[in-house]
This record gives sequence, C-alpha cells and structure tokens, in this order.
Amino acid sequence: MRAKYKKVLLKVSGEALAGPKGYGLDEATLAAISENIKKVVDMGVKVSIVVGGGNIWRGRSSENMDRTRADHMGMLATVINALGLCSALETCGVQTRVQSAIEMRAVAEPYIRGKAIRHLEKGRVVIFAAGTGNPFMSTDTAAALRAVETDADIILLAKKVDAVYDSDPKLNPNAKRFDSLAFSDILGKELGVPHSTADSMCRDNNMSILVFGLDDPTNIVRAVSGEKIGTLVTRDGIRK
Repeated sequence: MRAKYKKVLLKVSGEALAGPKGYGLDEATLAAISENIKKVVDMGVKVSIVVGGGNIWRGRSSENMDRTRADHMGMLATVINALGLCSALETCGVQTRVQSAIEMRAVAEPYIRGKAIRHLEKGRVVIFAAGTGNPFMSTDTAAALRAVETDADIILLAKKVDAVYDSDPKLNPNAKRFDSLAFSDILGKELGVPHSTADSMCRDNNMSILVFGLDDPTNIVRAVSGEKIGTLVTRDGIRK
C-alpha cells in the first residue's frame, strides 16, 4: 500500500484500548493496534498519537466531584494508556516517546513542541498524554491542538463507532451515517463528534478529520492509504 499522507495524528479513544473487556487495557488489542501503527511507520509516515482515558476514568462523568479535580484524574488515566501503548509499540520494534502535558519526568518527557517535531523527523512515534494539561478540555481538543502544532496532514479519529451518525447507532437502528461533513455541520446538527472545541480549532486551521472505527485495527492502515472509510470532516464538506 502507498500512503496518502506524510504526517498524521492518530487519536485513539480509551474505550478502543479496552477491547472486548470494556474496561482497562486489553493487551491483545494493544498489540493489534501497535502492529498496524508499525505498518504505517514502515510506509514512511510520521505518526503522533493522542490517547483518551475513558476506559479508566472520565472527568465529565463524575457526579459530585469537583470538575477540575475529576478532569485531572482523567488526564492521569491517559498517561496510563500512553505508557501501555508505548510498551506495545516498543515490543513491535517501533521507537516511541511519551510526552505529557502534565510534568512527570520520572515516567514521560514534558511536552515540548520542538522536541516532539524532532522525534517525528527521526522516525519515532510520539504519544501525547495528559490531554492539553487543562481541565474542561477533551482529548479530541488535545488531538486538534497537537495536530496543528506539529503540522500534521490530517487527524485520524479512531472511535468505537465506525463513522459519524445523526444519532447513536447502538440505540437507533435507523441512524443516518454520514460519508462526509463540513465543520459547520458538526455544530449545526449537534453531532458531538468531534467535540465542539476541537471542531472549531480544526475549522480555523483547515485541519481535516477522518472519523473511523477501531474495531478492526487494520483500518489504521486503510485510513492512511486513503481508502474510503468512516466520515471525512473538512471545511467544505466534500470528500475528494
């Protein structure tokens, strides 16, 4: 396969890392995802990754806890996932670095844009952990921010669902699946994927997003190769 993109940012949801268990980290799932990331790296593509933390803790799902503290716990959950994915990638022979938006030098590098870009230039995979380092910001927003900062060609938004729908396809068997959307559609139709802040940032910086399912990890290679999967979100909403 030939890569369509030279530099991608892959956003992996925490739920996807849980695999069939539904909670925590599933090592077989980590291995499958890592093997396909290696294939992309071997194609000469520069890869950075943002991981979610929903398989461990979601700050916004807490009921009585202070939201800022709950979000900080969610950021720490993403660090656990980043370290797990890093280990799986290194097992596959992929040089990997973890950079955290919350400083914790004993386990990860602090996020430094120039250093991240240098790692990518050397062919290393960089995993960005701890979101943006700020509460009230989703990891989708972190993906948008890091993609813009590192000049990625596109964001590959890997979810548990295979595309963007007008309602939850698990609850509504008649949910409409979208092949392509404009950034304005995300807000106008209240679709929620990606989150509104991430959508606005990508629109302002003309950063396209491909939303696809990670139930089949080979979709990572297919997405990088430009195959028609998932939902493509662009400024004009046209899939070329």
